Amino acid sequence: MMPEADVKRTIDAVWRIESARLIAGIARIVRDVAVAEELAHDALVVALERWPQTGVPDNPAAWLMATAKHRAIDRVRRSQRFDDKRDEVAADVRADQVQSDDVDSMLDDFKDDMLRLIFVACHPVLSLDARVALTLRLVGGLTTEEIAGAFLVPEATIAQRIVRAKRTLSEARVPFEAPSGGELEKRLPAVLEVIYLIFNEGYSATAGDDWVRPELCNDALRLGRIVAELVPQESEAHGLVALMEIQASRLRARIGSSGEPVLLLDQDRSRWDRLLVRRGLAALDRAERLGGALGPYALQAAIAACHARAHTAADTDWARIVALYDALAQLDPSPIVDLNRAVAVGMAFGPQAGLTIVDSLASERTLATYYLLPSVRGHLLAELGRFSEARAEYARAASLTRNARERDLLLKRAATCARRSADAQTKRDAG
Repeated sequence: MMPEADVKRTIDAVWRIESARLIAGIARIVRDVAVAEELAHDALVVALERWPQTGVPDNPAAWLMATAKHRAIDRVRRSQRFDDKRDEVAADVRADQVQSDDVDSMLDDFKDDMLRLIFVACHPVLSLDARVALTLRLVGGLTTEEIAGAFLVPEATIAQRIVRAKRTLSEARVPFEAPSGGELEKRLPAVLEVIYLIFNEGYSATAGDDWVRPELCNDALRLGRIVAELVPQESEAHGLVALMEIQASRLRARIGSSGEPVLLLDQDRSRWDRLLVRRGLAALDRAERLGGALGPYALQAAIAACHARAHTAADTDWARIVALYDALAQLDPSPIVDLNRAVAVGMAFGPQAGLTIVDSLASERTLATYYLLPSVRGHLLAELGRFSEARAEYARAASLTRNARERDLLLKRAATCARRSADAQTKRDAG
């Protein structure tokens, strides 16, 4: 029998992977995402109670789905609306072949169910912020804390946003179905934003002990590919896929042997996944061939392509990256775009040029607690030989990040700057 602590870790891992699939599958029965989430959590509670006693089943996903499915059917039967819904539900259940021994086939409907879940969560009755937060919670399986980190807003704000969103969907009786035609295009920007936020949480985790969470990247990439094929004439959908493919190609190189972060310029580029690079460049080419000006995702993909095409960090075309950031800042201005542009300017035209831009962002409220602002400033100050100031910035950045791996990296850089500052002082004293 597996030790109880191992069982709980297994349950946690299974939940991380399967929660969205469970919610989507159950929502197909109960037609209410809030109720579906509640029933999925009920199944999780049962697993927490039983698995330490009985052991983890051979197919934990099917076990959870079966448990949640039976509770969903019981819930519908108890509903006061059962009489009105009876024929509809009965037809759905027959169509879905929802029998105990058919759970595996229900799991196979993951793609369609997930798409329905995404587009329901992105329904126009919700604000854009609510759509993004709800989909991250339901589809991405992110915690409220992780979503708050992605949005750079307080956790309580996200919690309230999610509760209100589920209530609104329920009260509006939004059907559990994917839109088509113009309605699909109308909801597409929010869907793409959600997918990219999920990817980003996997690419650079806002909290926890791991710097990257490849399963989230893979989920986002899979969803992005599906959506892009649903709307083949939308260049931004292909631009987003291109961006994620190219960034995902670096995942293996982003962490060292002990799980420590390895930043872009220090990565072993032989570890980049060339298949994903080729897929990303092909998706970017597809976006460009659709014509018209590139959108924000395609522009970011073009920036990623500059890195992907450089055989070494020294070969990077930083001037072109700066030009692409200029275009991005015009099209989709934000302090974070400006901060990223500052890094590129520092690489292309020297650290003082980059530092000037970073200092101009010091008063930005949205960056007040964003750890990358002092991190980038620390890097540029170190490049200028201002090690004492760089140490303070790296230490401040370490105090702001909630990711343990990133905190270790920043503290290590702060310590290096402290040593170099002390060495410089010793040389000055000796001189």
